[in-house]
Amino acid sequence: MTSGFAEFLLRRIVGFAGVLLVLALMIFILARVVPGDPARIALGPTASAEQLAELREEMGLDDPLPLQFVNFLGGAIRGDFGNSLISGRPVAEEIAGLLPATLELVLATLIIMLALGLPLGILAARYRNSWFDAVLRIVSLAGVTMPSFLFAILLQLGAAYYLTDWPILGRMSREFSDFSGATGLLTLDGLLAGRLDITLDALRHLAFPALALSMSGIGQIMRITRSAMIEHQRRDHVQTLRSFGVPGRVVTFRYLLKLSAIAPLTIMGLEFASLIGNAFVVEMVFSWGGFASAGLEAVMQKDLNAVMAVVLVSGCFFVVANLLIDILIGLIDPRLRMKEAR
Repeated sequence: MTSGFAEFLLRRIVGFAGVLLVLALMIFILARVVPGDPARIALGPTASAEQLAELREEMGLDDPLPLQFVNFLGGAIRGDFGNSLISGRPVAEEIAGLLPATLELVLATLIIMLALGLPLGILAARYRNSWFDAVLRIVSLAGVTMPSFLFAILLQLGAAYYLTDWPILGRMSREFSDFSGATGLLTLDGLLAGRLDITLDALRHLAFPALALSMSGIGQIMRITRSAMIEHQRRDHVQTLRSFGVPGRVVTFRYLLKLSAIAPLTIMGLEFASLIGNAFVVEMVFSWGGFASAGLEAVMQKDLNAVMAVVLVSGCFFVVANLLIDILIGLIDPRLRMKEAR
């Protein structure tokens, strides 16, 4: 069992390392194909030819493309993505300052997705073909089809009209603006500092952005959980449990839920990875000031170093999230890793 799991894990790590390598190559090629001279973008239109030539040599833009890629890859492995073409600051430093905001938002979003989507999917399967199931299916369809920015705007308008004391912009109230923590996750830093007031304030600011961002995932998890539960209810071993008089509650939560958890967990891994890069609309609506909105700004300004860093960091989160999900699924269902070990 141990050797089988080790082989399963090694296969996944090697596969995902290959994905990252291909991603790094693709974004490097795209950055070199995109019109515009990085040196000209950094220095502006008034720079002289001598200044451009000096900066191009400093940035290694005159080197052969294979050597440029090797230098870029080596820097990325060390966490060095060069300097921003717009601000002149190290890109890694800017990302380190912005990433915790997006990471906190995404983690809160995943918690909401799991806390609402999974139970609602179980209830929809348990009471399938009833009016309750029909209502939940309509709600899940609305969550999947409506864009996140629309939910964000509706929540903002509703809060501004009905909840006038509820914060709808930023990550923290002004009276706590001088607070800084070790992790950048304000809810966690408040707890670590023994400041419950800061944690509560951060949770209040976090509630609406996370809820708006989670609606699509809630609908997907609900629908997939419902389908998986209904499919596994027809299995012979489940019917045998019912025939022996095992209570429906025990069958649902002890047996069916474990069997049906693989599909929702897979969706959770994909959602975590995609939310890191796709949270920019909600961040802009709520003035969140995170990694995703900064990535969009880098694209608009043609800050190529920042764009490559944002894409590669997002890819790393995609790989890590799916690796963790694959490990968890392998632990839940040993048949998957036995199948791959053959």
